[in-house]
Amino acid sequence: MGVPRRGGRRKASPPRAVPGQKPPTCALDYNDIMARFRRRTCIILVLFILFICSIMMALKTLRPERAGFGDPFGLGLLPDFQQRTTHLRNKFNVQSGAKEESFTHAKNVHPLTMNLKKPTVSVRKLEEHLPSPNYNFHVFYYSWYGTPQFDGKYIHWNHPLLTHWDPKIASDYPKGRHSPPEDIGSSFYPELGPYSSKDPSVIEEHMKQMSSASIGVLALSWYPPGMGDENGEPVDALVPTILDIAHKYKLKVTFHIEPYKDRDDRSMYSNIKYIIDKYGAHPAFYRHKVSTGRTLPMFYVYDSYITIPEMWANLLTVSGSQSIRNTPYDSLFIALLVEEKHKHEIHRSGFDGIYTYFATNGFSYGSSHHNWPSLKAFCDTKNLLFIPSVGPGYVDTSIRPWNSHNTRNRVNGKYYETAFSAALLVRPEIISITSFNEWHEGTQIEKAIPKRTGKAVYLDYQPHKPNIYLELTRKWSEKYSKEKEQWLT
Repeated sequence: MGVPRRGGRRKASPPRAVPGQKPPTCALDYNDIMARFRRRTCIILVLFILFICSIMMALKTLRPERAGFGDPFGLGLLPDFQQRTTHLRNKFNVQSGAKEESFTHAKNVHPLTMNLKKPTVSVRKLEEHLPSPNYNFHVFYYSWYGTPQFDGKYIHWNHPLLTHWDPKIASDYPKGRHSPPEDIGSSFYPELGPYSSKDPSVIEEHMKQMSSASIGVLALSWYPPGMGDENGEPVDALVPTILDIAHKYKLKVTFHIEPYKDRDDRSMYSNIKYIIDKYGAHPAFYRHKVSTGRTLPMFYVYDSYITIPEMWANLLTVSGSQSIRNTPYDSLFIALLVEEKHKHEIHRSGFDGIYTYFATNGFSYGSSHHNWPSLKAFCDTKNLLFIPSVGPGYVDTSIRPWNSHNTRNRVNGKYYETAFSAALLVRPEIISITSFNEWHEGTQIEKAIPKRTGKAVYLDYQPHKPNIYLELTRKWSEKYSKEKEQWLT
């Protein structure tokens, strides 16, 4: 039977055939058995590998513990962040009571800015019962889309394909820009088609959809008058119309301040004053009731971390040289937290709370669900609001084709519900939703439809209806309201 050797046993040689005779039966049996054994082994191995892969993909989409942080902040949107921060800190010398010179910050690197096109469907007047708005549910809203009919050209739907900063990686991916209406800068296709944010019927339909989802507040992406993102046009002119239609649906509007050019303590003071003076008296202007009984305007500040804490402290602390505290323009300012260290900088800056924005669980420290309990505990000790941001999924490969590693599959709504479940566990005062219509990053809960063109097959919400994420939002809004009553008892 052969001689045993270290590490196993040597195979026994099969009996040899004698010329002119039939091969021994045992030789046939042995060969047959070994062939069957190999086939079965291969089949079992393939099935096992497929099973392990499916489990890993499911875990990644639902609760990834960590994302790859080889690129700055996971998405690689800010490769020069450290250099910029060092430059700003060297440039900004803090002196007690000193008036600092304003300086220019880097261009906004917000992943996506958008403008939309006119829909072909008409919006009916209120004909159905809508749920009561939940003013503790805030959704990020973008009004940067455009179409030839309303804007003279497509805006944001024709988003360019962003090039990776590493030339070696960039060379492996396509370049150019999208060509609407069949080819748009999104992995999904809106039920309204590529629309214009200026179209009153679109705004009306959006407010109706938000209201049907029991959302109470929309956080409007905002730039100062005359300014817009690098792909779009000024959006401040749309604010009066948005406020009027929001009021019709009992919605409130807060402002999501984008990192516009030269954003600093002085320009922020001026712009907050502008917003409150111009829009503060509107019944749809959002004010949040704080523990002291006061009701204050609220502002989300995107990319707050690119401005150093000393400058924010000038605006947001009582002793600051540009302090907005204890003035008619005092408000609640909510900072974006990406890295863990930001929580200390946010507190030192004088902010009133933090939000996490990104809809990619595991992308950043702030967006990772398993970090929310510790962040909430930190905020409680510092008297800060903690506003976790939940999202239905994430896919931005239509504009960043190299970023597939940060895609988060919707798993037919399970990813969204997992995020809501994680948010409710920390009992937050407010939950923010990323987003209503950020189509470039695939975080929208707006209605989407199946679409196939000569150039693309778009993702969709099937087997569910186009309004599935509005229905899920309403479900969790009601669940939140019921659980909050128990928290307070």
